[in-house]
Amino acid sequence: MRYWFDTEFIEDGRTIDLISIGIVSEDGRTLYMENAECDLTKASGWVRKNVFPQLNWTTTFPKIMIRNAMIQFLQQPTEIWAYYSAYDWVAFCQLWGRMIDMPGWMPKNCFDVKQLAVSKGNPELPKQYTPEHHALNDAIWTSRAWQFLQGYNAKECSG
Repeated sequence: MRYWFDTEFIEDGRTIDLISIGIVSEDGRTLYMENAECDLTKASGWVRKNVFPQLNWTTTFPKIMIRNAMIQFLQQPTEIWAYYSAYDWVAFCQLWGRMIDMPGWMPKNCFDVKQLAVSKGNPELPKQYTPEHHALNDAIWTSRAWQFLQGYNAKECSG
């Protein structure tokens, strides 16, 4: 089963602190949780302006509860995808501490929808009509972008 996810986070060039995570499964299930342990005082002006307004503030949980919910949600993942995935993947993996502490059944790699788009000639991706910088909205859009790219053939579309 494929999963698409997105995170919102605070980063300072050395650390990545998860704010929220949203995941959508190939069968349409969704998971959205906010991290009660995130030090929001370290957020940049950009995060305060763009991410804070999207937070629910009522779906906050300790990291261990987020991790446990993810274990229940992620059923036999074969592929995990994100958009510009590098920092998102680090935030995802750090819910277990070290990557080696992740469950043995969990893939240890994440595929990147942006890299897939570039490999197909970097076409314009579908518009996102829900508010951006909300982890679940962005995860749902990432799955739509992936689906679009599955049917995209640069040779057919170039005339």
